[in-house]
Amino acid sequence: MRTQIRILVVDDFEPFRRFERLALLAHNQLRIIGECSDGDEAIQKAEELKPDLILLDISLPTLNGIEAARRIRQVSPSSKILFVSENRSVDITEAALHTGAGGYLVKSDAARELLPAVEAILKGEGFISASLCSSPSPRPYTQTGVKAPVTALELARNHAVAFYSDDLHLLDDVTRFIGVALKAGNAAMVVATDSHRDNLLLRLQAFGLDIGTAIQEGRYIAADAADTLSTFVVNGMPDAARFMESCGTLILTAAKAAQGQHPRVAVFAEDVHLLWELGNPEALIQVEQLCNKLAKLYDVDILCGYSLGSVVRGMDDHIFQRICAEHSAVYSY
Repeated sequence: MRTQIRILVVDDFEPFRRFERLALLAHNQLRIIGECSDGDEAIQKAEELKPDLILLDISLPTLNGIEAARRIRQVSPSSKILFVSENRSVDITEAALHTGAGGYLVKSDAARELLPAVEAILKGEGFISASLCSSPSPRPYTQTGVKAPVTALELARNHAVAFYSDDLHLLDDVTRFIGVALKAGNAAMVVATDSHRDNLLLRLQAFGLDIGTAIQEGRYIAADAADTLSTFVVNGMPDAARFMESCGTLILTAAKAAQGQHPRVAVFAEDVHLLWELGNPEALIQVEQLCNKLAKLYDVDILCGYSLGSVVRGMDDHIFQRICAEHSAVYSY
């Protein structure tokens, strides 16, 4: 790469912008010349700054990243674009690449793939995250026609994480996640605080569910996050055997009550948030790793929730990066 590659970072989630900034600033050849959080501003800054590379999210306020990329191609045609998004839809990925972008990086892969992606695109090779390809490692794609390995996308996303700015967004999202599963005849398990469990019951009823019947059938299981932690945390760290026995038993119980030929269990868990709140990041990372094992053993979709607004000190960049790396999808609200 030539000296001083000028980069514009576009993402509406400040902690992720901070992660990108810290990752790139470790290399003297890469210089961030601007940051912005919405599509309209991205176009303005691209026209004004003419960056060599733009790291561009898709889900942006005012104007989505795909439309912003089309307009950026007009006002700054020499700028290379790398989409950095957690959206794994085949249609969205293809639409993004058809803008003439150099590549598509999945956010939860960024810890290990951001720099290789930047290097590939600056060399004109193009890049698509390994998790979107049948290949076991990150691979470039041919930009002729801008449509190569996208047809081989793998859409497995059974262990996701969401970072919430407030309880309203958290409850809205969890209501949809659990509600859709129950309406489909599947089972659901919620490991949350007292207030979240109580509020969720009301919201699920408003969602059109007979939640009382779901509880009687055993398709809806709710547990206290702190009590659940006490079943498998020993001396401040999770005991793997206790975790798998405790959580596995609950999942199997819910799965037996689920309806349909191929029942699944939707699990929302914020016990990991409690570990972060207690200042025990190593324990929460181990729990996230154990959740990956659960996802491989059972037909389960896990959503881990972190309420960023509840802790004044905020989340350390390194911890945020490690949490993202343990998940198949990352969301922020």
